Amino acid sequence: QVRLAESGGGLVQPGGSLRLSCAVQGNIGSVGVLGWYRQTPGKERELVATVSNAGTTHYATSVKGRFTISRDNARYKVVLQMNSLAPEDTADYYCWADSITTATIPRNTYRELWGQGTLVTVSS
Repeated sequence: QVRLAESGGGLVQPGGSLRLSCAVQGNIGSVGVLGWYRQTPGKERELVATVSNAGTTHYATSVKGRFTISRDNARYKVVLQMNSLAPEDTADYYCWADSITTATIPRNTYRELWGQGTLVTVSS
């Protein structure tokens, strides 16, 4: 079994910063694209940022220049550094992996995995 475990959400004032972390847990052989999505009540979940295992990044237009995504392939972690936060960034943030292959024999590949979500609130 594999899972994504997030941490780092909380309350921050407008203009402040937060750092979200996500660890891929389990007997891991390899991990594909990692990313972060967010969702507010009544709206669809939206892409925030992704990073491939080669380090190629992609950002939603609304967060470009403010958020930075990075990954540690040795530790199977992905981090989202969020700066210049605004009230419209308030949401539940979800870690996502497009595929995770275990190191077990036989190998198992899990696709489209999600973390449990962590709440980010930007408010004065």
